[in-house]
Amino acid sequence: MGTIGSAACICLLMFGAAEAQEWQAAAGGKMAFEVASVKPSPPGAFRPPNFPLDPGPAFATVRTGEPPRGRFSADFPLIVYITFAYKLSLTPDQREAMVAHLPKWVASDAFEIEARAPQSTATKGNPTKDQMRLMMQSLLAERFHLTVHFETQTVPALAMVLAKAEKPGPQLRPHADGPPCESAPSSDKNVFPQVCDVYSMTLQPNRMHRAGSRNTTMEALAGAIPSFGSVSRLVVDRTGLSGTFDFTLEWLPESNGPVPPTGDAQPEASGPTFLEALNEQLGLKLESIKAATQVLIVDRVERPSAN
Repeated sequence: MGTIGSAACICLLMFGAAEAQEWQAAAGGKMAFEVASVKPSPPGAFRPPNFPLDPGPAFATVRTGEPPRGRFSADFPLIVYITFAYKLSLTPDQREAMVAHLPKWVASDAFEIEARAPQSTATKGNPTKDQMRLMMQSLLAERFHLTVHFETQTVPALAMVLAKAEKPGPQLRPHADGPPCESAPSSDKNVFPQVCDVYSMTLQPNRMHRAGSRNTTMEALAGAIPSFGSVSRLVVDRTGLSGTFDFTLEWLPESNGPVPPTGDAQPEASGPTFLEALNEQLGLKLESIKAATQVLIVDRVERPSAN
């Protein structure tokens, strides 16, 4: 029937280990869009959102740097809207476990959502990204009948620590020492990524992966590490480093099988593993720990009614 009840709850780990309610209270509590449209998206009709729907602070169109000015526009499956609304960051294993217990349409069927913030005293028609999350929570509750609650659980995790006390690696630098953030993407091709506050990963011609961010925190870096595809557990920041940083990280992913045969023999690629690169380039290492983290429990979700 496309509905999930309390007997089949699914747990979603929150971004970092911070209390889930803290950022919501700081953003102003319960809010709602003034107008909103929700409709199924035609197959193959994806268009990018007007700002990144990630746990980070990036709040402008990546290509142009244009701010949303109170407008929300996206085309994703429901699971993406849930992770945005509740500021979630999931490891690949956590996402797989989550999708396995939810109705299949939650991860497979895309919905176009167009919405506009109200001209309220709190937002003046120009809400913050966290206020947009609060509005999305209200929309999901109204249109998808989504109900949730929170629990604290202790889970196996990894602590991100400095490999050498108080000494980051050569490719992890204070943001103040690098190029400043601009309102539009940088035109300097040597600046990576070309915009601040986002995480970018590219595949190099030599099969090396390159990841980076500018003006990021250590907490955000820890939360992003599982998305690089080399770590499956939750990662929490234990570096003791404050402020914001720029970093680039390059590594050779481990092969999952033989390279397909081609007409020409290709030289075997060489490079550091992810953990070696993390140590040598950023001066960081991961240690096994148990961590208490906020968990969101989905009690109910349904397909939206037609607009």
